[in-house]
Amino acid sequence: MRQANSFDIMLLVLLAAIWGSSFFNIKIATLSYEPITLASVRVLFASIPLLLLCKYKKIKVQAFSGDWKSYALIGLCNIAIPFTLIAIGTSQINSYLAAMLMSTTPMSGSILAHFFTKDEKITFLKSVGVLVGFTGIIFLFLMI
Repeated sequence: MRQANSFDIMLLVLLAAIWGSSFFNIKIATLSYEPITLASVRVLFASIPLLLLCKYKKIKVQAFSGDWKSYALIGLCNIAIPFTLIAIGTSQINSYLAAMLMSTTPMSGSILAHFFTKDEKITFLKSVGVLVGFTGIIFLFLMI
């Protein structure tokens, strides 16, 4: 693993801006489209460049193999249902609240990984990271 340089940090900030603004954009889109339509369009627009990249890199897409039912179930549980629920939830609450609530996902994931995996145990630095992240979310909630 290498040390992060300024370009890496700039890319991380850009990624955060894109992900953070997506909840605002979802909120605007739910004024015109139904949540299921919005989730379907998001998945379609994400799958096109992904399939093109796989074709360019000559990566075989396993979802088109004999085990397609397993991959369809994974896609349903990890993409289709969450995207639909996010669109439904964002249509009911403010977009900034949705973004803050979704920001708890990596923290809860790291805590759950400690208990359900063998190689992702919480270390001192990981616990400090979780506490810093949680403190940031609490700070954002207090700023509302």
